[in-house]
Amino acid sequence: MDDEAATLPAGEQYDLAKVGAHWQQELERGQRYFKSWVDRCTKIEKIYLQQADQQSAKRRFPMLWANVSVLQPAVYARLPQPVVERRFKDSQPVARMASELVERNLAFAADDADLDSLMRAVRDDFLLCARGTVWLRYEADFEPLDIGVEPSNAPGADIGGSPAEQITDERVCMDYVHWSDFLHSPARRWKDVTWVARRVPMTDEEFDKRFPEGRASLAANGAGSNHGTNQTERAQNEGKTYVWEIWCKSENYTVWIAEGSPVALEVSEPPLKLARFFPCPRPAFGTLSTSSLIPVPDYVYYQGQCDEIDVLTKRINKLTDQLRLKVFYPSGDGSVSPAIEKAMRPDNDTVMVPIPEWAAFTDKGGSNAIVTLPIDQVQKVIVACIEVRKQLVEDVYQITGISDIVRGDTQASETATAQRIKSQWGSIRIRDRQAELARFARDIVNLAGEIICDQFQPETLMLVSGIQLPTAAQKQQVEMQMQQQQMAQQQAAMRAQQMGQPAPPPQPPQLPPEMQKMMEQPTIDEVVQLLRNDSVRGFRIDIETDSTIEPDEDAEKQRRMEFVQMVGSFMQQAGVIAQQTPVLVPVMVETLLFAARGFRAGRQLENTLEQVGAQLSQSATAPKPPPEPTPEQMINLKAAQVKAGAEEKKAQLSVAQAQIEHQTTVEQARSDMAAQALQQFQQQPPAYQ
Repeated sequence: MDDEAATLPAGEQYDLAKVGAHWQQELERGQRYFKSWVDRCTKIEKIYLQQADQQSAKRRFPMLWANVSVLQPAVYARLPQPVVERRFKDSQPVARMASELVERNLAFAADDADLDSLMRAVRDDFLLCARGTVWLRYEADFEPLDIGVEPSNAPGADIGGSPAEQITDERVCMDYVHWSDFLHSPARRWKDVTWVARRVPMTDEEFDKRFPEGRASLAANGAGSNHGTNQTERAQNEGKTYVWEIWCKSENYTVWIAEGSPVALEVSEPPLKLARFFPCPRPAFGTLSTSSLIPVPDYVYYQGQCDEIDVLTKRINKLTDQLRLKVFYPSGDGSVSPAIEKAMRPDNDTVMVPIPEWAAFTDKGGSNAIVTLPIDQVQKVIVACIEVRKQLVEDVYQITGISDIVRGDTQASETATAQRIKSQWGSIRIRDRQAELARFARDIVNLAGEIICDQFQPETLMLVSGIQLPTAAQKQQVEMQMQQQQMAQQQAAMRAQQMGQPAPPPQPPQLPPEMQKMMEQPTIDEVVQLLRNDSVRGFRIDIETDSTIEPDEDAEKQRRMEFVQMVGSFMQQAGVIAQQTPVLVPVMVETLLFAARGFRAGRQLENTLEQVGAQLSQSATAPKPPPEPTPEQMINLKAAQVKAGAEEKKAQLSVAQAQIEHQTTVEQARSDMAAQALQQFQQQPPAYQ
């Protein structure tokens, strides 16, 4: 493409005429590339629908229809079940909740888009034409946002600006694309494809709504109409405009152009930012070579046998028409000939036919006069043709891989082991087809999951999944309430200290059970941040193993029973070890979680097991209280307490007696000192002498 049409400075628009001319050439090149395949598939579809020759349809053996009918439920039988798992099975509440949200949204999107009918249509295209595909879109419904403020009419206000809008509903749309309406750039491998395109039929109303200014371009160029090659196509295309939607990875844009128009309707950036750019998965391919992406339908490999079967069927039908009783008798015998004709009429149920001229009849030889045409040789030829056709049918079964066990052909004398071995080897040739459709379903689910992660609003994620998560603001509000309670306790303790009273012991903030549960959950903001960030998206999207083929009715029960047996056996053994060695309880808890995460059925119990395991680990590592004393120890303890009380009283009495004696000694010393001082005073001479 021209550089000026491919890369433009910011703020400028694409030249629709140059872009349209370029992509008309590209579309024509792609149609020429697939022309032989499209012609072949058109013939195969007519054979499948018995439209090739309506006059001789009853003379054909519907081998293609029979094979496709047998393979349809064998390669795809039911809706795939999406599975979203953490890439690393660690204890990550945010990643676990994010995977649960995405998985439930994917399950709803598959039901809402009727993915089962899309997969069945792709399966039929895959079996008939060796290619089938689906196109994914994102749609959202908007309504004006009522912000409660009257519009301002002040000078300078942007009156012509678009009003604020909010999303009321959003969904992932999945569209089936007919094999003749899909094109891609010629390439040897899918990774080398640079653009994909699909042809979309639009009514006049849909076209005018999607391209308000595109009607003038159609009128000027006379493009967009496709009358079809037969009456059915003309009836389907009446009033429709065909528009090609093109996604070009090399130029990083999308183009809308009407079929046959030299001017593009719209050129814009891709509306979805997808990891692999294209809004469609790699098509479900049948037989491919390493030289190109043009598939080869399976019917090509046994078309010669089918033609021979049809020839034999026509021959058998013609010979069957000859299996009629043809009688030769002499004419001109009066009433004898009419009597013979009357007896040989197919509508004559009369057993006895009267012959007036019996003598003349016997003279001519009676019953010997009647000669029948021998048909035993015709019968032998028919039997031989049927045997040859049967061998050709077996050859077709060998070519297509439809074994006797798949067709339900078995023997009563075979053992169950023999039938199981035949079933395994009988389906080995269709496993590649089963795996291809399973891969295609997984790619669809991956694309839908990527759109959900990148586009869906938090409210939509919680509404569709039925999981209500707190916001960061709600958690912050609860934390502020807890801080206020702690501050109130601290203030009460300070007031008690100022008044000389003992401070009350600090208590943790009390929350209602629903508030505690809310605080344990991750916030929706953390979950959405994880989903939006491609670099840390730590989970993978897949579908359940064998979920697209006919399931075993007891498979789910068996998985649940295996999980219950595993948990029961582990708990029985772990209980003994926990009593003997409590230090190993955290190790056993992690071992149980490691085993439970490997079971699909144990995923719902993972959160509960983590909570219970944390409680068990905490109680096992907590210091144990002292053991309660025995009755003898209680008696000895009581006696020791009484003895200690008596000794204490004795000691108190001794201390009191010692204090009394000390007080007496002190008083005696004081009195002696007073008497001695008085005596000395009396012995002194008077001062006036």
